[in-house]
Amino acid sequence: MKIIDASGAKIPAIGLGTYTLEGQDCVDMVARAIEIGYRHIDTAYMYGNEREVGEGIRKSGIAREELFVTSKVWWTDLAESDLLASARRSVETIGIGALDLLLIHWPNPDVALEESIDALCMTADQGLTQHVGVANFPSTLVDEASAMAARPLVCNQVEYHPFLSQEAVLSACRRHGMGLVAYSPIGRGGEVLNHPVIREAADRHGKSPAQIVLRWEIEQDGVGAIPRTSKPERLAENLDIFDFELTDDENAAITALTLRCERLINPSFAPHWDRA
Repeated sequence: MKIIDASGAKIPAIGLGTYTLEGQDCVDMVARAIEIGYRHIDTAYMYGNEREVGEGIRKSGIAREELFVTSKVWWTDLAESDLLASARRSVETIGIGALDLLLIHWPNPDVALEESIDALCMTADQGLTQHVGVANFPSTLVDEASAMAARPLVCNQVEYHPFLSQEAVLSACRRHGMGLVAYSPIGRGGEVLNHPVIREAADRHGKSPAQIVLRWEIEQDGVGAIPRTSKPERLAENLDIFDFELTDDENAAITALTLRCERLINPSFAPHWDRA
């Protein structure tokens, strides 16, 4: 397993995204993922499944120190008192002790960034999390937040896949020693996975198109991915990407697709994104 070393945080490059997983299915998927080798589990207050993620971790029987667990504070809870309360609630709900990483889920222009970042760093001071970071921050906000933070911001979690360039964000992350963790790493699947560039590489390597895309991501310096799936059979496939390498030509051809700039996640409260 590749590990991203980001300002002291050791983030497994492939993790399990749990968005949309609910109830016993979530518990079972988390436990199964850990059983087959996942060591990075991602959840969020907004997902409504932190309790089930914690149950799945406990069900797996794995030692706590073997896992890297991330949760996130929703964008409406970024005032100091709200952020600290949300962090405490998440830790209590998951029920496995301090988090490894706590992120601001989305920026909020109605709350001063410095207030949010100060509060985020306080969560680590108070022992609620080992590390802190952000999600859905464009490059200018990465620069601003990093300059304000009393602790290193170790991660920016953003949408990233072969149809969406994140060159500016990735450059900003590298400037500040941060990892970039890709959500929606294979897009919505169909069109990305059926693109001839992806399919031809899959045929050459004897891998699935999804494995090609995930490999392309984790071969980039400082980049990881948290694919989500509701299908147990996909868990092992998404993890089985460490026994081959893409050629320079294959990497370049996939990277060229990112200029399509097809963003999937763009809610009304999203920040002003970087231009490709």
